[in-house]
Amino acid sequence: MTTAERLASYEDLFGLPENVVGEIIAGQLYTHPRPAPAHARARSVLGNKVGTPFDQGEGGGPGGWWILDKPELHLSQDILVPDLVGWRREQMPALPKTAWFEMAPDWVCEVLSPATARTDRVLKLPHYAATGVAHCWLIDPDARTLEAYANQGGRWLLLGTWGGDDVATIDPFAAIPLCLSGLWVD
Repeated sequence: MTTAERLASYEDLFGLPENVVGEIIAGQLYTHPRPAPAHARARSVLGNKVGTPFDQGEGGGPGGWWILDKPELHLSQDILVPDLVGWRREQMPALPKTAWFEMAPDWVCEVLSPATARTDRVLKLPHYAATGVAHCWLIDPDARTLEAYANQGGRWLLLGTWGGDDVATIDPFAAIPLCLSGLWVD
């Protein structure tokens, strides 16, 4: 006799230690430690570089976005915590009153680490495409690279890969050049 495997529930996330991030993907609980300093820095700097012109409209930026750090997304049955996300304000005029978001973002960015790279690429990336996320960036601080993808009918199309000290204009934020050198810790 075999027993049915128990699916993870939202309540399973509440019992996790403070230094652990938990996500539920396809009914399974996935955990990983908080990011290392180089990874946290890449996420923070990118959030500032994108958030200042696109969320806040400062520095000649176009505004029109909500840019958020580590939000909790409830997409279909899954609970995901991407590193950075953005919603066009025309799609989501106001932030929800809940502690989570049920609307798929227009842009997601995952900062890859040895602990998260496989889950981010193999499990989360296809889910983001299937739920309608339009753009996804993957940043690897160890390799000093940024990969950008666009959703084409539920499949990711690689727009390009940049690295090191490159300055790039990358959708959906191509209105402002992005200098990658500030993302990396020497």
